[in-house]
Amino acid sequence: MSANHYDVLIIGAGLSGIGAGYHLQKHCPTKSFAILEGRGAIGGTWDLFRYPGIRSDSDMYTLGYAFKPWREGKAIADGPAILDYVRATAQEYHLEQKIHFNHRASRYSWSSRDACWTVETDNTANGVTEPFTCNFLLNCTGYYRYDAGYTPEFKRRETFRGAIIHPQHWPEDLDYAGKRVVVIGSGATAVTLVPAMAKTAAHVTMLQRSPSYIVALPDVDPIAQTLNRLLPAKLAYRLTRWKNASLQTLFYQICRRYPALIRNLLRKHLKSQLGPGIDVDTHFNPSYNPWDQRLCLVPNGDLFRSLRRGHASVITDHIEGFTETGIRLASGRELEADVIVTATGLNLVALGGAELVVDGEKRELPNTMSYKGMMLSDVPNLALVVGYTNASWTLKADLTAEYLCRLINFMDQHDYDYCTPKADPTVQNAPFLDLNSGYVQRALDHLPKQGDRAPWKLYQNYLLDLLKLRYGPVTDRVMTFSRVVESPKAAQDAPA
Repeated sequence: MSANHYDVLIIGAGLSGIGAGYHLQKHCPTKSFAILEGRGAIGGTWDLFRYPGIRSDSDMYTLGYAFKPWREGKAIADGPAILDYVRATAQEYHLEQKIHFNHRASRYSWSSRDACWTVETDNTANGVTEPFTCNFLLNCTGYYRYDAGYTPEFKRRETFRGAIIHPQHWPEDLDYAGKRVVVIGSGATAVTLVPAMAKTAAHVTMLQRSPSYIVALPDVDPIAQTLNRLLPAKLAYRLTRWKNASLQTLFYQICRRYPALIRNLLRKHLKSQLGPGIDVDTHFNPSYNPWDQRLCLVPNGDLFRSLRRGHASVITDHIEGFTETGIRLASGRELEADVIVTATGLNLVALGGAELVVDGEKRELPNTMSYKGMMLSDVPNLALVVGYTNASWTLKADLTAEYLCRLINFMDQHDYDYCTPKADPTVQNAPFLDLNSGYVQRALDHLPKQGDRAPWKLYQNYLLDLLKLRYGPVTDRVMTFSRVVESPKAAQDAPA
């Protein structure tokens, strides 16, 4: 094998990739592995995004790793604190030396004859193409394009004389102090930006086409703090993680079963947060049910405080087009602005946009089906980390990495070279993600499918996945295990 061959290759050195490296070291200590990172730094999302106020919309007791307790005071942490946490994890477990920076994976090619993946990478520092090979491939690139966020076409955009910024590419030298800012959008990024920018801007307007569900929660978890005072750190962290994961699952299930009840409770919550001067039904009462899209979290109600104090405002309208000095709305009103921020979403992409080839045949992701939310039908020895839409990303990332280690160890014990989830023609297709958010709907035609029953269905249920992925068998009627053979006569395919 070449010097660039490893038992396992991890693609991406963000939250998921660093976590996967830890699990491989612990549970598969004899396996060689490397991490390929397309950028020049550890951290993924938390290194890429630099916009004001960037923070998690999940608590760090569940967004943090199961194996490394979150020890900071704030449960809802800002981006720099999360980045420090990921980097500290990489350093503590000596994972930095495993990373090949500036290697962007562009093509995954599988050979059943060799039970081997060839990963073609483009060196983003010098432009050189370099191949790596491995027996098992774990994709930890997340779910969106790093090079470009989503911005819709706005009429006469070029006429605006001020700055137009997308949060995914925030300029370090942007000075908005004392200026009029319009933030286009109503999702997690917008509700983070508005109160952060309102601290120094002359005024910030959140311009939304339609409202989102927004919930205020304290950024400090008092139960976690009490447990930390009374118990050893690891035990306190584990109990808090269980508490929060269970509450997330429970709240999601209640939202799905009793949407009218939750809608009414959220409306009352918002009225109490906003006060009498803001029309809740116009600006904060979505047309869809709770959890048809992700709920937005505002720690300590900072967005609502900015609105109450008049430092920010919200307008619900459609954009007719840009002008030299701002935005003209469909209602005829014109918003004057010095800076326009297009917090209009992400471009979703699976496998980091890499081309997928199996035994010389290109595989289109929409023609595959997700197996246990982590592998693809008829694609051997490849797993991908896709976190929950209704809970913290890392809950699923940890389970995926643990399961992968169990799967690799099982194949070693039985002398198998590769495993393949075989497609079942009787399973009905369903969209990969069960959300009606615009960024999801735009991407569904480019993503894998899920099925209507296990093991092809994504249940978005951490407690159920915990039982199946951590404690359930790695063998089932779908997964087949195979050995590399010298001739067709010696084939020893072994369905589980």
